[in-house]
Amino acid sequence: MSDALFRRVLGGGFDTLPPLLKALHLAPGLRLYRGRVEVERGSHPLARLLAWATRLPPAGRGEVRVEIDARDQDEKWTRHVRGHAMPSRLWSADGLLYERLGLATFGFRMSVEQGAIVWRVARVAALGLPLPARWFDGVIAHESEEAGRYCFEVRAVLPLAGLLVRYRGWLDVPST
Repeated sequence: MSDALFRRVLGGGFDTLPPLLKALHLAPGLRLYRGRVEVERGSHPLARLLAWATRLPPAGRGEVRVEIDARDQDEKWTRHVRGHAMPSRLWSADGLLYERLGLATFGFRMSVEQGAIVWRVARVAALGLPLPARWFDGVIAHESEEAGRYCFEVRAVLPLAGLLVRYRGWLDVPST
């Protein structure tokens, strides 16, 4: 599937990725991956409100299930953490990877750094209204391969609210 979403967004950098990252991002159709996750959540009232608005998972550790439905132009991801579903839709436009999470839409500038995929916020809108991207400088995500596993880490720290969420873990991804 040469027209896969992440291949389009990452361009030639995609070909330098480790096998499990390529396998996860190239597989077409509906797939289910299982693994483990640890989630930390901020306690500031604004952090709790923003986490609710973007449907972020609750604090704790345990099993994670990730359903990915990759279609021609977009992907639908649903992360299941401790009975909580966090659905999102991803697509590309203007050289960015966009992700709609609850009431917010993020535009990420994607890069490959030291064999990992790095997500950095370039644009944000809430309820369709643009927000200053600099407010989201403390939001970053990494995907990597470590010890034969697909690994992920997401951290969101915002002005005034402090820590919104940090979650990290791994998924079992069959190599192809």
